[in-house]
Amino acid sequence: MPVTCIVGLQWGDEAKGKIVDLLTENFDIVVRYQGGSNAGHTVVTGGQKFKLSLVPSGIFRPGVQCVIANGVVINPATLLREIDDLRQRGIQVGKNLLVSDRAHVIFPWHIEEDRLLDRQCGGEAIGTTQRGIGPCYRDKVGRAHAIRLGDLYRPGLRERIEQIARIKQRILQSMDGETQISLDPAAIFAEYSQYAERLAEFVGDSTTYLLDSVEAGKRLLFEGAQGALLDIDHGTFPYVTSSNSSGVGVSAGSGVPGRYVTKVLGIVKAYNTRVGGGPFPTEQDNQIGQHIRDRGNEYGTVTRRPRRCGWFDAVAARYTARLSGVDSLAVMLLDVLSELPELKICVAYELDGRRTINFPSQMDDLRRVTPVYETLPGWQEDIRHVRRLADLPPNARRYLERISQLLGRPVELVSVGPDREETIFV
Repeated sequence: MPVTCIVGLQWGDEAKGKIVDLLTENFDIVVRYQGGSNAGHTVVTGGQKFKLSLVPSGIFRPGVQCVIANGVVINPATLLREIDDLRQRGIQVGKNLLVSDRAHVIFPWHIEEDRLLDRQCGGEAIGTTQRGIGPCYRDKVGRAHAIRLGDLYRPGLRERIEQIARIKQRILQSMDGETQISLDPAAIFAEYSQYAERLAEFVGDSTTYLLDSVEAGKRLLFEGAQGALLDIDHGTFPYVTSSNSSGVGVSAGSGVPGRYVTKVLGIVKAYNTRVGGGPFPTEQDNQIGQHIRDRGNEYGTVTRRPRRCGWFDAVAARYTARLSGVDSLAVMLLDVLSELPELKICVAYELDGRRTINFPSQMDDLRRVTPVYETLPGWQEDIRHVRRLADLPPNARRYLERISQLLGRPVELVSVGPDREETIFV
């Protein structure tokens, strides 16, 4: 398909990076369109493991153009570290990376604000990575205190930083009466001027580039970050991210109208995980959950926080598949479920004595639901060597078939291990 979008359908961490890397050879351009360094992708290729937060996973394929579009918020230091690490490990990063001059920039005051807000929340944490993502998006919408990447190359940057730093220092000090908050505008200007100089070769108008590309019939692959249940508008608010992480965010985050998107591939784990607070109906805070965590290495790519683990929630995944306009599915980490004697899939919720297959819009309702499970037999075989659907254990095939039935979409890909080759094309 000329223009394809890959979207995670759960609470993120669905192994989208592997699928992007796997499919990139069929595309000319790979686009990251939202999120920031709070989202991590892990790609295993050639016996090496790479962890990326900002650079699109397509960077590993020669001849593919990678784009960080306008909807991403960028910490320049993080981006430069990723570029340096890739280059040191033999990956070419040069003209094959374009970074939007419309993307908003994370500054020290955003990170400090994130830290203070998280500390003040108390109780159940939203799950912020404290990397300044939310405060940067807030300034983007507020406009008055926002700085875009292109602004780093414009006259008046020093004065702009001085003005914002003065205001932010007063705001931050009012949030923390215990310690002295100090922002040095001169030091920040010097630091970010150096970042701008090093990033100059990558910065440009990605919106025009992408519009020209789709009109010229180029093959584009959009790479979503996080998962659709974390969407700021349609996810499990307020335990969400600060951008539209479902399929509806593609156009706003890239400037490419939805009419050009010809296919949406929804990515799901064979089970569910989430990080931070918020309701999780199928969570298994027990030996089953720990088994999944250990076998799946369920610890955050960015934070290394242990992820909460549970059974597959078909009610939630059906909702996000509809929301994102998904055509087909990729089921990831199926191998993690090997050795379990039986598996459960949540097929409905019970809420106030009624059974429903609709996902609640309010989180106090989601907290009160009781999952309705179907139990399926498990399999004991190691499946990492399997490359054909027919060679999977019969119970593994039945499990995939049931997920497909419940979500109303065909399964197109199945991952049975972290490496690029450990994949079944259905």
